[in-house]
Amino acid sequence: MSDDVRISFEFFPPKTAEGKAKLHKVREELQGFDPDFYSVTYGAGGTTRDTTKGVVKTLIEQGISAAPHLSFGGDDEAAVLSLLSEYKDAGVDRIVALRGDLPSGMGGHSQLVYANQLVSFIRKNFGDHFHLEVAAYPEIHPEAKSYSADINYLKGKFDAGANSAITQYFFNPDAYFHFLEQCHDAGIDAPIYPGIMPIINYRNLARFSDSCGAEIPRWLRKRLESFGDDNESLQAFGVDLVTELCDTLLENGAPGLHFYTMNQTNPTAQILKNLSGE
Repeated sequence: MSDDVRISFEFFPPKTAEGKAKLHKVREELQGFDPDFYSVTYGAGGTTRDTTKGVVKTLIEQGISAAPHLSFGGDDEAAVLSLLSEYKDAGVDRIVALRGDLPSGMGGHSQLVYANQLVSFIRKNFGDHFHLEVAAYPEIHPEAKSYSADINYLKGKFDAGANSAITQYFFNPDAYFHFLEQCHDAGIDAPIYPGIMPIINYRNLARFSDSCGAEIPRWLRKRLESFGDDNESLQAFGVDLVTELCDTLLENGAPGLHFYTMNQTNPTAQILKNLSGE
């Protein structure tokens, strides 16, 4: 694997002391792969604001690049501005800017702020201080009106000042490469990094994929179902499958890989070892 390939890892903020201790161990183990940064997710409407901020600040204090996810959710401009200022003062220089979702029960009392609006807001108030990552959907956002509309919406994020994008995970590399072609035709020339989901648990993966619009091809669903409760064999198969996916992506020009680690070392570590020929 080339040294100029960007590698990044995503964590979610743990809720318990045990979760924090586990995440610290996972981070130490993954650090050996020399990632460019870690991203830390943000609950609907900022419901994990303090825990996200805590993880990010801890990483920064350890000299590690960390990128908090951020959305307006139910917050007003003053609250988001204050949080961004706090991040800047802490040494954060990268943000994953998202539309996000409103917390349950807030739909009638607040209005979604779209990612392009958040990007514009950050650029207006902080200039070029932050490298801004945004989300991209090779298999189309589940709420998109059409494929072309979704690409035009992504272009709006870049026109507003985003630097690069990270995709929703996928298992069909053709979906990613076709998406890149369509983005290029629409005038998008910024890097779009593929999001990679290691296969850890089929039931959880199927449930989440169905809700977020990420396709698990029928043949793959049937293959994963065939493992039943044999999770060890399922993960071994998943490591081989996702290694092949990553290899195909990199061989055909993907600029890097962003791993949704699920706060676990394996199988992400094994996939990266395979790619490095270890």
